Amino acid sequence: MKTQKTNAVRLLEANNIHHSTVTYEVDESDLTGITVANKIGVEPEKVFKTLVTRGDKTGINVFCIPVTGELILKKAAVACGDKKIEMIKEKELLPLTGYIKGGCSPIGMKKHFPTFIDETAQLFDEISVSAGIRGMQILIKPADLLRITKGDFAELI
Repeated sequence: MKTQKTNAVRLLEANNIHHSTVTYEVDESDLTGITVANKIGVEPEKVFKTLVTRGDKTGINVFCIPVTGELILKKAAVACGDKKIEMIKEKELLPLTGYIKGGCSPIGMKKHFPTFIDETAQLFDEISVSAGIRGMQILIKPADLLRITKGDFAELI
């Protein structure tokens, strides 16, 4: 598979943030994060998925959590300062972020949204997030992901 330069990769390079990319064969019938982890040879708790929500006060927020976990909406709402949040509809993902389901990166969205990374990311030297397309992941230090997304660590799962 030929490595592409996605918006996320370009942004990391422009900001001189150390990272690497890994590609894998996409199975459209199985886009789960556990499958991605197995294909790239990374422990599932180090592979983070990107979820986009809408809050009652703050609007759109981005959450990165391990693929082994589930976003607890009450904890997410506390992190972003909302009383209530809900997942956006899948059809809203591309117009809002510029990314599709299974290829949504927290880096390089169309617009900057408040971003929260599950605190467990800090347990690892390196984690994996989508590079902005299906079939490609970025390996990055959690602190560097925090810096490029202007995010915060929070208890989310």
